[in-house]
Amino acid sequence: MSMHGSFTSAQAPKASVAPVLLDLQGIDVRFGDVVALAGIDLQIKEGEFVAVVGPSGCGKSTLMHVIAGFTRPSAGKVLLNGKPITAPGADRTVVLQQATLFPWLSVRGNVELGPRSRGVPKGECERLVDHYLDLVGLSHAKDRKPYELSGGMQQRVSLARALANDTKILLVDEPFGALDALTRDRMQREIVRIWHETGKTVLFITHDVEEAAFCATSIAVMGASPGHIIERVDVPFSKMYATHELKARAIRSLPEYIELRENVLRKVLGPDADDD
Repeated sequence: MSMHGSFTSAQAPKASVAPVLLDLQGIDVRFGDVVALAGIDLQIKEGEFVAVVGPSGCGKSTLMHVIAGFTRPSAGKVLLNGKPITAPGADRTVVLQQATLFPWLSVRGNVELGPRSRGVPKGECERLVDHYLDLVGLSHAKDRKPYELSGGMQQRVSLARALANDTKILLVDEPFGALDALTRDRMQREIVRIWHETGKTVLFITHDVEEAAFCATSIAVMGASPGHIIERVDVPFSKMYATHELKARAIRSLPEYIELRENVLRKVLGPDADDD
């Protein structure tokens, strides 16, 4: 099946009318004499799944910290729904590589923290927790402690907790980097399924070009010294998997997928990379 067929044309109208949720305009970040980011312009529409890839040290995580409100830009503006981001806020949730769960709380206790802090009534809070634990396939583990779970299961708890916070955008920073290859593959398919079922907007930081090409609806390719965006590349594969047009294994064997993955990898490695 070609990526240029009816699938992409069917999706195009939805993408064209979606409002811009996150708008980065001319973002510079300096740490003393070091310029970490320069001239970052990035717009993410509501419901998009945007991956950011680039070489080590190019500022991917710094970009995430700016959007999360942990780092103030030296120049430029960051807008969420048209409003400036100046500090961390409840409208954004960060999911990190290491699942930052409270070990003394059960899985349910971790997931319900957000709704409880927002004053959600007990009955509705329980319904939300049950819904999101079911969504990530962990209803059976709701009474277990985090240390009783595998790494992949802990990350699924982190995703459920992030979703239960009901934020505008999920900021996901190298979430599967510490997992073994089989678990990482499973989690990639899981996050695409969850994105499709919830319609959440996702910004996904990863060093893995193959992961970005499978999971995202578009890829922002960053270059280094200082960090800047080289190109934005549209990707249809996560939609194809989420809507069951093709299985994950079939997508990864498509000539179009391989070509896009290699094209993005060349951009990440730069013009001096060895082609052998």
